[in-house]
Amino acid sequence: MHESLYSAADALHAIANEKSNNQPVKLTGNSTDTVFVKGLKVDAVIGVYEWEQQITQPLIFDIEMVGCQYQASQTDNIQDAINYKSVSERVAEVSIANKVALLERLAQLVAEMILAEFAPEKVTVTIHKPTAIKQADSVGVKITRFQQN
Repeated sequence: MHESLYSAADALHAIANEKSNNQPVKLTGNSTDTVFVKGLKVDAVIGVYEWEQQITQPLIFDIEMVGCQYQASQTDNIQDAINYKSVSERVAEVSIANKVALLERLAQLVAEMILAEFAPEKVTVTIHKPTAIKQADSVGVKITRFQQN
């Protein structure tokens, strides 16, 4: 069974190479790619009340980074891509290091860091604070920021 799968895959690969003469596909116009991290859990000090500044609370991040990832798709090299592992680590570091009152402020700090360090054209940062209101599954903020040219 595996032989037939490999044979079919090899045949498709050969056809694709024959049609393209082993040349990369040329893109016309702009391309848009999104790299995302969904459900990143970080415990951080955040809140407007005095008691909130004395404890950590769970936050859940959803991050979307928009920018052309064509180079990475051609080279298959992580150096040419937005590295979502590195983004996740930096989001956690920024969240833990900055003891802020508002989710809006933390979202701004995270967005600025991502734009500066990972250079997407656009970033959307959503932060959920699931324990803020008992009657709600979650509350939070969602911001979108763009590179300044």
